Amino acid sequence: MYNEQIENLINLVLADGELTEKEKQILFKKAEAAGIDLDEFEIVLDAKLFEKQQTAKVTAPSVAAPKSDKLGDIKKCPACGAMVGAFKAICADCGHEFSNVEATNSTQKLYNELMRVEEEERNRKVEKSGIKSLTSLLSDNSALDDMRLKQNIWSRKSSVVSAFPVPNTKADILEFLSLAVSEGGKKISFFGMYPEEKAYIKTWRSKAEQVVIKARFSLTEDKKLLDEINSYAKQLEIK
Repeated sequence: MYNEQIENLINLVLADGELTEKEKQILFKKAEAAGIDLDEFEIVLDAKLFEKQQTAKVTAPSVAAPKSDKLGDIKKCPACGAMVGAFKAICADCGHEFSNVEATNSTQKLYNELMRVEEEERNRKVEKSGIKSLTSLLSDNSALDDMRLKQNIWSRKSSVVSAFPVPNTKADILEFLSLAVSEGGKKISFFGMYPEEKAYIKTWRSKAEQVVIKARFSLTEDKKLLDEINSYAKQLEIK
């Protein structure tokens, strides 16, 4: 259907029955360079991926497959039965808008995990202060302890945010970006701000940028949603 180079690249990328965000971006760049209509290319790509996955289901043993965050996942529209890419917010066939309560919960879980980290660190400080000797109490430097506490909290929180998977539903994208603006929208100052706090803010922005790029790439049919996402991107200084 396309030139041999692109066909070979498609077959190579879909060989494992999965399609990562990076792989999809590479394919789209090649298609665009070859003058191929990108909307048509996406339909063909989704169809080839679906065919590959169906073939794999027939030949693979019947086991429960783990949930994946890859763009190649396929879901079925409950309204018309059409096959839709997992990241799509609206069914192209009937216009049904997807919502997922569980997906929104993932951002809530992220928030809860961040609060748990802070609580653990603060409780650890209380436990340590409760067993100090008289000598250490006399030489106590509360300002230094507070600094170390904050540094530990920011470092651990950065790890939590960095490991958070990029959300792939409309509700969760908006919930995540809203939280990202609150946590990562702070102005980074070169004075009076610890390196760990700067790193925490940058981690939020980096993760938010991944979400925005993925949304812009895959939600082209939902202009209203993209406008909301771009509004968050502007607040986070994401181009």
